[in-house]
This record gives sequence, C-alpha cells and structure tokens, in this order.
Amino acid sequence: MENNCFNMTKLCPDADNTLGTVCIFGTGDFGRSLGLRLLQAGYSVVFGSRNPQNSSLLPKGAQVLSHVEAAQTSRVIFIAVHRENYEFLSAFSQELAGKVLVDISNNLMKNQYPESNAEYLAKLLPQANVVKAFNTVSAWALQSGSLDASRQVFVCGDNSESKQMVMDIARSLWLTALDQGSLLAAKELENYPLQLFPLWRLPIYIATGLTAAIFIYCVLTDIVYTFVTEGKDNSYRIVISIANRVCPIVSLIMLSLCYLPGVIAAILQLYNGTKYKRFPDWLDKWMLCRKQLGLVALAFAFLHVLYSLVIPIRYYVRQRQNIYIISQVKDNKTLTFDSTMSWRSDSFYSLGILGFSLYILLGITSLPSVSNMVNWREFRFVQSKLGHITLLLCTAHTLVYGWNKFLYVSRYKWYLPPAYVLSLIVPCIVLVLKLILITPCVDRVITRIRQGWERKSVHVPHDTSGQPLFL
Repeated sequence: MENNCFNMTKLCPDADNTLGTVCIFGTGDFGRSLGLRLLQAGYSVVFGSRNPQNSSLLPKGAQVLSHVEAAQTSRVIFIAVHRENYEFLSAFSQELAGKVLVDISNNLMKNQYPESNAEYLAKLLPQANVVKAFNTVSAWALQSGSLDASRQVFVCGDNSESKQMVMDIARSLWLTALDQGSLLAAKELENYPLQLFPLWRLPIYIATGLTAAIFIYCVLTDIVYTFVTEGKDNSYRIVISIANRVCPIVSLIMLSLCYLPGVIAAILQLYNGTKYKRFPDWLDKWMLCRKQLGLVALAFAFLHVLYSLVIPIRYYVRQRQNIYIISQVKDNKTLTFDSTMSWRSDSFYSLGILGFSLYILLGITSLPSVSNMVNWREFRFVQSKLGHITLLLCTAHTLVYGWNKFLYVSRYKWYLPPAYVLSLIVPCIVLVLKLILITPCVDRVITRIRQGWERKSVHVPHDTSGQPLFL
C-alpha cells in the first residue's frame, strides 16, 4: 500500500493535499522556514516535537504531533536537529524503519567528527534510508524564496529511490537539486558551508601584499625622499595622492594576473606538445581564482575613479592653481596653447574612460545571474577577447600618463624608477606573450593541441582501453 501511494504522489498524500505530507523533526529556525516553504509549495507539513503543545511559532497550517505520531504520517522525514541530539531517535527506531531521513545538519568546524553527521545517523538507524541534503541552503534563503541566496541543493545517499524523492521535493521548491553520489560524499557537503571565501583568499593575499609594497614604495620615493633631501613635509599627500597612485597600480597588475596564467598554460601546452599532461598545482589554483582576481582589480579601479573625481576640489590643488595664476598675472605672461599637451591629456582621459567601461562590463558578465544568460562562446568572447582589450587600454592609459617622464634623471629618486613604471612590467609581459601566441603559426598549433593532437615525440601513457591518462 505504501509503495502504491509513493508511485502516485511521491509522498503519502492526505485528502486535502495532492503533493503529500512531509514530516520535520525539529522546530528551530531552519525547521520552521522549511515548513513554511513546503506549505507554500502545496505540501502538508507535520512537525515532530517533544512538546507538541508549544507550537505558537510554527507556520500557520502545519500540524504538530509527538515524534512517534509524526513519523507515521510521512515517508520522508527531515531531521532538523543537531548531531548531539541524534540519540533520542534510537528510542523509536522501529517507527523510522524504511523511512527516508533527510539529514540537514552542519557542524561548527571542518572535520569536527571522524565521520559525517549523515553517516553517524545511518549507523544509529541502520534500517532507515539516510539522505544528506539541504545543509547548504540557509533559513533566510528558504524564507526569501531563494532569490537572495544559492538555489543549489546538494544531495547524496546510498539509496537511489530515496535520493530521487528528496530531489523531487527540492525541485518543487524551485531549487536546483544536484546528485553528489553516495553517502560518502556527506563529509564534503558538510564542510562546504564552513568554507570562508576559499577562492578569494589568494586574490586578497595578492592585493594586500601589492598594496602594502606599492604604498611603502610611494611613501619612500615621494614623502621620505623629499623630507630627507629638501626638508619638506609632504605627509599630507598620503591621504589622497599616494592612495590614488597605489589603487591604479594594484588594479593594473591584478588585471594582468588574470590573464597571465592562461598565457603560461598555452606555453606549457606548446612545450609539452599535448593537452593531456596536467598543469602544476599552483597554476591550477591560480586559474581557478581568476574571476576573483578580476573583481578585486575592479574594486581598486573603482577607488581610483573616486579618488580622481575629488582632485579638483582638494585644497592642495586649488592652492597651487591660485599661486600659478597669481604668478602669471604679476609677470604679465600668458601661457600659450600646447596642442601636444592637449592630445596627451585627452588621450589619457579617453583611454581611461574606455578601459574602465570595459572593466565594468567584465565585472557584470562575471555575475552568475548574467553569465547564465549567455552561451559559452559569448562568455569567452567577453572575458577573453574584451578582457585583453581592457588590459591593453588600461596599459596604454598608464603609458600616456607616464609619457616621457622616464627619460628624466630627476624622476629616479634614490635611483628608484617612478611607481607607474613598476605597474607596466607584468601587463607588458602578458600583452607581448599574448601577441606572440595569437600569431597564425603559433595559434594554429595551440588549437590543434587543444583539439587532441599530440606531438609524436611526446609519450603519453594510456590505460588498457587505449585512453590517455592525465598525468
């Protein structure tokens, strides 16, 4: 009778609800949020509680029973309690035999226990079918309709029918269910919500290191040098002038670091003559965080724009302008128009505007809501082709800013080059190497390698079926 009921409605339905009844053990924040979402989707919800009389906070329309009575109403039971409280389930293991127990728990730290919570629950109740799911979805996401958070629900379990039932529930809640395999994957799923920006760590470390290094360099060449050689205190320049010099330098270097690993990967494939040889681990990690590198670079570029906008209203700038104008009046001189300087300044601003506009476009297309609306070729065109154009424009913007300053010995304070020169090293290397790689003769070989062609002198081990092994 139970199987026939399952085939008709996935869950045992009641007379008033066609989607069926779902049971939830636990009346905490997540249990209440899940119950509300299930009710909105059309399910009948029954809560199992130690104190059925205390139900004032539960969503309207849900039924509250004791654990034993609630377990008899549905085949699927969500266990919305902490691992430390699992022991009470052993008291009515007979009532839970054959049930689908959905473990949604998480721990306070990674690898807190030898086995996952789901595997521990399966040992306590060996006659039940334990499925790990919904632990990556927050209570807020359920309450807000998952519009403001991740819609992905990772599901794993040893019983395929049980997993399918849970995945059907997730899809009926307008969530994306992803099958992660057997219950052995539960430990990884439980560690996933505890990760704190794993792909952002390297970009943040790089940005922090570059910011500190460039800031110290600029203070040394602009502030300390002037104080030592001329006795002037220019420390007020730290707040705006030095900050506005550090931000674009860090931004340009980090933008070039987004495309440098792709260039290195292409060179390695050319050198190895095959695509079947694995990249070094450091290169793999570098390539995985390119999106985060670009977004951090965009943040620094945005700061550069904001700092530049306040330059005309700075006291230091207005004071210099007034002094210059007064000196011109006193000397009865008129500054002649310099067309070269006009071309230089207009080109400088134009390249900056174009580069920053494409910068913003790259950032927008990296958002999941936007990237999901374009196909792979469109996404690759924006992120690769337009990305390199952005790097070219920003590099040209910096070159025009420097113009011929590098020719003057006075610019090399303590024999150190101007700070903007340092920002051009990595971008110029990337652009030159990319220019070489896109030449027809080289690009043709790279394309063939990526399509599976191998240089004859390269020996790639194969398995017994003849398939190449990834080294």
